[in-house]
Amino acid sequence: MIVSAVREFPARHPGLVDHEVLLAPPDSLLYVSRWRSEEDLAGYAGEHWRDQPVVLPGEEEYLVGPLQVRHFVRAPLT
Repeated sequence: MIVSAVREFPARHPGLVDHEVLLAPPDSLLYVSRWRSEEDLAGYAGEHWRDQPVVLPGEEEYLVGPLQVRHFVRAPLT
Protein backbone atom coordinates (compact mmCIF):
# COMPACT_ATOMS: atom_id res chain seq x y z
CA MET A 1 0.00 0.00 0.00
CA ILE A 2 2.76 2.46 0.96
CA VAL A 3 4.92 1.68 -2.07
CA SER A 4 1.96 2.36 -4.38
CA ALA A 5 0.98 5.50 -2.50
CA VAL A 6 4.43 7.12 -2.70
CA ARG A 7 5.45 5.95 -6.19
CA GLU A 8 4.60 9.30 -7.82
CA PHE A 9 5.78 11.53 -4.94
CA PRO A 10 8.94 12.87 -6.65
CA ALA A 11 6.90 14.11 -9.62
CA ARG A 12 4.17 15.60 -7.39
CA HIS A 13 6.27 17.21 -4.67
CA PRO A 14 8.92 19.73 -5.77
CA GLY A 15 12.03 19.46 -3.68
CA LEU A 16 11.75 15.73 -3.02
CA VAL A 17 15.11 14.56 -4.29
CA ASP A 18 14.85 10.85 -3.48
CA HIS A 19 12.88 8.42 -1.37
CA GLU A 20 12.70 4.73 -0.53
CA VAL A 21 10.59 2.28 1.42
CA LEU A 22 12.54 -0.19 3.56
CA LEU A 23 10.86 -3.27 5.01
CA ALA A 24 11.90 -5.05 8.19
CA PRO A 25 9.58 -8.05 8.54
CA PRO A 26 7.46 -9.03 10.27
CA ASP A 27 5.96 -5.65 11.15
CA SER A 28 8.26 -2.68 10.50
CA LEU A 29 8.53 -0.28 7.62
CA LEU A 30 10.79 2.73 7.23
CA TYR A 31 10.06 5.50 4.75
CA VAL A 32 13.14 7.60 4.01
CA SER A 33 12.84 10.83 2.06
CA ARG A 34 15.57 13.24 1.03
CA TRP A 35 14.61 16.85 0.41
CA ARG A 36 16.43 19.70 -1.32
CA SER A 37 15.70 22.02 1.62
CA GLU A 38 13.84 22.36 4.90
CA GLU A 39 11.44 24.71 3.16
CA ASP A 40 10.54 22.05 0.59
CA LEU A 41 9.94 19.49 3.33
CA ALA A 42 7.78 21.92 5.33
CA GLY A 43 5.82 22.70 2.16
CA TYR A 44 4.91 19.03 1.88
CA ALA A 45 4.53 18.00 5.54
CA GLY A 46 3.16 21.23 7.04
CA GLU A 47 4.23 23.49 9.85
CA HIS A 48 4.60 20.64 12.37
CA TRP A 49 6.91 18.62 10.13
CA ARG A 50 9.51 18.31 12.88
CA ASP A 51 7.37 16.23 15.23
CA GLN A 52 4.19 15.04 13.48
CA PRO A 53 4.42 12.37 10.79
CA VAL A 54 2.36 12.63 7.63
CA VAL A 55 -0.29 9.89 7.52
CA LEU A 56 -1.57 8.93 4.09
CA PRO A 57 -5.28 8.34 3.50
CA GLY A 58 -6.17 4.78 4.56
CA GLU A 59 -2.80 4.18 6.20
CA GLU A 60 -4.26 4.01 9.72
CA GLU A 61 -5.78 0.57 9.12
CA TYR A 62 -2.30 -0.91 8.58
CA LEU A 63 -0.64 0.59 11.66
CA VAL A 64 0.10 -1.58 14.69
CA GLY A 65 1.34 1.43 16.68
CA PRO A 66 1.82 5.16 16.38
CA LEU A 67 4.10 6.46 13.66
CA GLN A 68 7.40 8.04 14.63
CA VAL A 69 9.20 10.78 12.77
CA ARG A 70 12.95 11.46 12.86
CA HIS A 71 14.99 13.93 10.87
CA PHE A 72 18.65 13.86 9.99
CA VAL A 73 20.83 16.45 8.33
CA ARG A 74 23.60 15.29 6.08
CA ALA A 75 26.91 16.84 6.97
CA PRO A 76 28.62 18.69 4.13
CA LEU A 77 31.38 16.78 2.40
CA THR A 78 34.82 18.16 3.05
